[in-house]
Amino acid sequence: MGYLVAITILWAFSFSLIGVYLAGQVDAYFSVLTRVALATVVFLPFIRRVPPTLAAKLMALGAIQLGCMYVFYYQSFLLLSVPEVLIFTILTPVYVTLIFDLLQGRFSYKYLITALVAVLGAAIIRYSSIGSEIFTGFLVVQGANICFAIGQVGYKVLLQRENLQLPQRAIFGYFYIGALAVTMVTWLLFGNSDKLPTTSLQWEILLYLGLIASGLGYFFWNKGATKVDAGTLAIMNNALVPAGLVVNLLLWNRDANLTRLCIGGAVLLFSLLLHEYWGKNRPAEPQFD
Repeated sequence: MGYLVAITILWAFSFSLIGVYLAGQVDAYFSVLTRVALATVVFLPFIRRVPPTLAAKLMALGAIQLGCMYVFYYQSFLLLSVPEVLIFTILTPVYVTLIFDLLQGRFSYKYLITALVAVLGAAIIRYSSIGSEIFTGFLVVQGANICFAIGQVGYKVLLQRENLQLPQRAIFGYFYIGALAVTMVTWLLFGNSDKLPTTSLQWEILLYLGLIASGLGYFFWNKGATKVDAGTLAIMNNALVPAGLVVNLLLWNRDANLTRLCIGGAVLLFSLLLHEYWGKNRPAEPQFD
């Protein structure tokens, strides 16, 4: 779980960097392409030959979790306000739980309950009034949520089923190659070359987001997903909400309801404790290096 906690803290800073310095100033598709391309460069030196079917599965997961997720995610900002997008992302833990059970051919109501409690905690933190004509935007955000859930759960299940003799860093380059293919196509189709970075600060932020937040972030997040059960993974998906708010509040002095933050954070903690209590006698899931 240490990997998930560390990346939660790392990504908490990323949200504010994007919102303050890039959103509306740098073309979103270029930002995504740059991040994924840099992340790919980080892992290319480690990549090792694997069976073609395994490589194809890893590339497909990367294309979904990063490539398709970003396409949905950035389109949602054309339809919704930022608070509305944030509200609708809190359903990701439910998708994590249900997709994992679907791939395992079972239904775990306890996983679903703890995920829904985590959703409640995030909803308390992020709830605000929303507009009336938002159904299309809601569906677009759910597309992003589902893609992110499919990628991390699919990666976890894939490593459980494969007899992998290599460390995860030796195969994760395929994940980024799949994402790069999708982001390259979307940039060519929808990108605006008139909105490229214009300041050194914007380029520095893109370098950080690509090499650290995306390059190391997604690797260690997905590696962390292989070391915890699906219920904990679902809960940690919503831990990003209070973490992002705390960083934003402390560093950029954005408005935040501290009462909701504290109550919602307590509910998130309760969901984790509840899950751990219910999971005491659960068989351990495989872990991987």
